[in-house]
Amino acid sequence: MTDRAGGSSRLAILLAMAMFVLVVDTSLMNVSISAVVHDLDTTASGVQSAIALEALVSAAFILIGSKIGDLIGRKRAYVLGLLAYAAGALAMAVSQSLTPIIIFWAIIGGLGASLLLPAMQSLIHGNFEGPAQKKAYALVGAAAAIAAAVGPLLGGFITTYLSWRVGFLLEDVIIGVVLLNIKLVKDVPFTGPRQIDIVGAILSVLGMGGIVLGILVWEEGGGAVGALLAVGVVGLGSLFWWLRRRKREGKPALVDPELFKAKLFTFGVSGQMLQQIALGGMMIALPIYLQMVFEYNAMQAGLSLAPLSLSMFGVALVAAKRAVKRRPSSLIRAGFGLVSIGVAVLIPIVPRASSGWYLVLPLIVAGTGLGLLVSQLNNYTLSPISEERVSEAAGVNSAGGSFGLSFGLAFAGAIMLSTLSLTFTNMAEASSVLTPAQQQHVAHVLEHDAEVMSNSQLEELLAGQPQAVQDEIVGINTDARHIALQIALAVPLLAALLGLANSFRMMRLPDPKPSEAVEGMVLG
Repeated sequence: MTDRAGGSSRLAILLAMAMFVLVVDTSLMNVSISAVVHDLDTTASGVQSAIALEALVSAAFILIGSKIGDLIGRKRAYVLGLLAYAAGALAMAVSQSLTPIIIFWAIIGGLGASLLLPAMQSLIHGNFEGPAQKKAYALVGAAAAIAAAVGPLLGGFITTYLSWRVGFLLEDVIIGVVLLNIKLVKDVPFTGPRQIDIVGAILSVLGMGGIVLGILVWEEGGGAVGALLAVGVVGLGSLFWWLRRRKREGKPALVDPELFKAKLFTFGVSGQMLQQIALGGMMIALPIYLQMVFEYNAMQAGLSLAPLSLSMFGVALVAAKRAVKRRPSSLIRAGFGLVSIGVAVLIPIVPRASSGWYLVLPLIVAGTGLGLLVSQLNNYTLSPISEERVSEAAGVNSAGGSFGLSFGLAFAGAIMLSTLSLTFTNMAEASSVLTPAQQQHVAHVLEHDAEVMSNSQLEELLAGQPQAVQDEIVGINTDARHIALQIALAVPLLAALLGLANSFRMMRLPDPKPSEAVEGMVLG
């Protein structure tokens, strides 16, 4: 009995370690943007595109990944997911250009996450029972929350005093420890229908992929943006039609459309997606602001972002335990309201701040709001779902959140660069210092390669130019960059305001009933 209990405890710790790596990975990348740009001689927009692409791949394939795990075995899917994630981390550690990072970290690593998350959910459910199962869910959830809270600080410390490559190597070490103990994992057989809805799978990838890829191509100045966005819209519309048709015909579908007849579920998934759009927009705008405007190193950027992550962690922990007497919908409304206030206060601060200290209060306000949302949205969304369908519903909820995160990352980044290009060009054309030839050159360069750049980087590029020209372009860069970052922060603000409007509709619905089926389901 003691050995079995010890084995179960070790397994729960190993699952928590895997979850920690999944969550801390993106935080490490975010606070290391400037270091990665410098070491790989690439651009900030290229790195942020890789970050958004990783989230997109995970979102687009997570529903398919769940079904693949059903067919090949949850343990095998778990191992394949870990190996894919390890390959992505190793690519980050050894790559000398951005291309391997896009292939291995963003695409293969994203596919690994789409296999890993659903498999982990099933393995916890099948390897633990009763109180041990609740403890395992709590431990894995705590690992995710701690990783989100300390990720910017940990990533900043490693990047500044060692190297961002060391951080990703440490991820591989953790994954190696987990895989060496894989014998502790008991596979969980799948007893449901084994048919694959191939058409639904393709449409889901085309729908989510077309929209976010269209935005990423727009961000990089590529063509066919309208075609990609059209593919995304048509793909999502066709997916909803196809799912209803499969349901009418009594055939297995990628997702049961009956789930969306539960209003709590529909509003909850919408809220989850809007929360992640807001978080994604802040995750891309704030690190770039800190590293390119203040020219902070990764440690300084991590410390500056700590009020957001730590307040989110602390409030989520407290609200989950002590807010039982409050209506979940009212807490969700308060959460979106606080995020809206925090981001709205940040926007006018951007051009006036001279250090990260100016951001502390609005980041605490926004983090408090995010903490309230994290503590309530998951259980609110899954509360009306029966136990036999809660795993499928959690997958839909997770896919919606991942899509929102990738959309927020991509859209805020694209808006930032397009605003920078337009504003810089207009300011250059209005300049009395720059000659017409210089103005035309600026417009030509920005049309093809708009980039958020620190003043130090720009001064290096302008070496040899007359001092008046250098001062004028650096001044234009400073002003245009502030406007671009303010516009980028409008993305999370708009998402939070839409979430606030959505929460008022939630208030008109009856409160969800506590459900043992979703207790502890931190992975949805």
